[in-house]
Amino acid sequence: MKVFLKSSFKYVFILLTFSLQTIAQEVLPFPTIPSASVAGESLAESKMIRRAQPAHLPKNAPNILIVLMDDTGFGTASTFGGAINTPTLSKVYNEGIAYNSFHTTAICSPTRASLLTGRNHTRVGNGTIAERAVDWDGYTGIIPKEAATVAEVLKNYGYSTAAYGKWHNTPANQTTAAGPFEYWPNNYGFEHFYGFLAGETSQYEPRLVNDFTPVEPPKTTKDGKEYHLTTDLADNAISWLNQHKAFAADKPFLLYFAPGAGHAPHHIMKEWADKYKGKFDDGWDAYREKTFKKQLELGVIPKNTKLTARDKTQPSWESIPQSQRTFQARLMEVFAGFVEHADMEIGRVLKTIEDNGQKDNTIVFFIWGDNGSSAEGQNGSISELLAQNGVSNTIEDQLAALDKVGGLDALGGPYLENNYHASWAWAGNTPFKYTKLIASHFGGTQNMMVVSWPKGIKADKNFRQQFHHVNDIVPTIYDVLNIPAPKVVNGIKQMPIDGVSMKYTFANPKAPEVSKVQFFDNNGSRGVYKDGWYACTFGPLYPWIPAQPGLAQWDSTKDVWELYNIKEDFSQFNNIAAKHPAKLKELQDIYSQQAKDNLALPTGAGIWLRLHPEDAISSPYTSWVFDENTERMPEFSAPGLGKKSNKVVVDMEVKDNASGVLFAMGGDGGGVTCFMENGKLVFEYNMLIIERYLAESNQKIPAGRHTVELLTAIPKPGGPGTVTITVDGKPYAVCEIKRAVPAAFTASETFDVGKDLGGSVSMRYHDKAPFKFEGKIHTVKVDLIKNN
Repeated sequence: MKVFLKSSFKYVFILLTFSLQTIAQEVLPFPTIPSASVAGESLAESKMIRRAQPAHLPKNAPNILIVLMDDTGFGTASTFGGAINTPTLSKVYNEGIAYNSFHTTAICSPTRASLLTGRNHTRVGNGTIAERAVDWDGYTGIIPKEAATVAEVLKNYGYSTAAYGKWHNTPANQTTAAGPFEYWPNNYGFEHFYGFLAGETSQYEPRLVNDFTPVEPPKTTKDGKEYHLTTDLADNAISWLNQHKAFAADKPFLLYFAPGAGHAPHHIMKEWADKYKGKFDDGWDAYREKTFKKQLELGVIPKNTKLTARDKTQPSWESIPQSQRTFQARLMEVFAGFVEHADMEIGRVLKTIEDNGQKDNTIVFFIWGDNGSSAEGQNGSISELLAQNGVSNTIEDQLAALDKVGGLDALGGPYLENNYHASWAWAGNTPFKYTKLIASHFGGTQNMMVVSWPKGIKADKNFRQQFHHVNDIVPTIYDVLNIPAPKVVNGIKQMPIDGVSMKYTFANPKAPEVSKVQFFDNNGSRGVYKDGWYACTFGPLYPWIPAQPGLAQWDSTKDVWELYNIKEDFSQFNNIAAKHPAKLKELQDIYSQQAKDNLALPTGAGIWLRLHPEDAISSPYTSWVFDENTERMPEFSAPGLGKKSNKVVVDMEVKDNASGVLFAMGGDGGGVTCFMENGKLVFEYNMLIIERYLAESNQKIPAGRHTVELLTAIPKPGGPGTVTITVDGKPYAVCEIKRAVPAAFTASETFDVGKDLGGSVSMRYHDKAPFKFEGKIHTVKVDLIKNN
């Protein structure tokens, strides 16, 4: 009896101790509760007491849904004055509140890192996108474990956590099926992930992973419809929600839903693009005027807001030749259809939450864009990686290549990686200046956000104009849940949170703004906000100018700074630097300190790889041996085929008239492939769709075992090159490359042996993809060759 009494007192003490700990748990994970059972020598002398797990969350803690759209600017959604139909966004707004002074970081990976951690982007190593990572602490592309994500924290408190869609926060050379997996979503607190790790992917042939396992999408859905990634993401998120309801109904959930829309490539079925047929025929200047007027009517922007002018480097619609306008308008129609389709699919996810009876206690953060609309389509493009590689091209080049794959009807389809004209992006960012990649001005950083929570927020049409940032989402969640930001997670001391809670604005749209300093930096474009004042400088990069000259000559110390009073000048229309030199100097000094504190040095680190493509993140190896089981090796981890000098030796066995891919690197948007076609060997270099270089011979390779050698000479990145092909030591064919791709063929496509998974590098076998090799491949040996 004494033993059992002692046990009971011990158990009560344990529960009291843990109850106190849940009030302010600064160390995660929570310590394991010791057993209250008594183990005697026999069962008769023992007592089994099932240990009760204390609740770490307040009663009825809300579910949390974070929706993050991609490359959708302030002036795109019909909800807030744009031309793209967004009924789901409107529904959430009608049931909640909206913020019109909410900010992102001007680019993908940085915004996502800031969103998930509550810290400034450079402080958590994400000063640029993962593919452009360089070895300065603020630009490594790695979120440090000292900055635990909201998913990691909430999982420890008892939330079920899942992420669907675009991730873009894993180092680009660490995305193979062999790992390492330390920086994958599942190791950042998400118990389940389904989506793509890269910055973009095909909507028809996406490079997907399910947790740690590569997944090949079907060509069609179960009901025979054409496969589309956004639908697939919604289907899987809906399935997870239903399973959660069935298996863990007592646990709240955190769902992060980040579709690829509207990031290029703009892929959407023709019927969705056709909904906008003719609606953009009057061009981007007219779009801005109409959107601005509508924004004023809806009260989205203050009544005294002025519409900013087009930059002198951007063309007017009237300057576009009549012969090109149909092409340019169709690109915008495709984008609009792509975005509306995503809005619809998000609606299905929300409908599931409602059908499951969870709507009232689900807080939804619906962020309309991870940055402003993107100018990376430059002059309008069927191949959006041209911009990332700095490859010069003309509209005539684009149209000539477009005609070869089906003309205008091919836009939005799987053969192309189209992105609209940069001036459509500028129009989509009405009323602001500039676009994505420009952190100095709000066309790059100001995005609408809607928050709904029927149980906790009264619907209100008054716009919240307090200046807030994507790093404020995490502290807002912690505030809602009344939990502290942990000081230690998994034994690692945590860095401070940079964001502030927005909860004070939920009930009061006119609540005084919480004072905060917010700095911005991207590609040398930079700015800083404090108490209504904003100082900024544009920097060196004009994202809409193809192969922009002069970057190497840029001197950040000579940049001219501007000054704005944002509370009186919503759109940054009136630069008052000359009138307030002391205020400008004060903010410049603040920016300098912020840059040091947040590891945002050297200034302009994000453009390093534009100047030095040879330093791009890549495999440390120079020699590989593959076999026919090699597949899904991401480009940034694979040999630099098509970009560096190399020798490939294929040891194969074939039958007469064999067909199929020997090896391929890349996809529809660009790459290299070597394949057999009715017994003949073919090599194709797909230079980002607009140019294709071929080598083939009429000589058939007879049945038997053969050695194929491809010797590639590319003396400098982006320069001309030659591929010399021999079979069994005898000359077979030569391919002359007029200009090689300097940095990357794709963002997410892969190196495959014996097949071409994902998009097809060559149109000649697209309809037969993955075009598996009909023979036996013993080895594919690859050696990089150092240029003299």
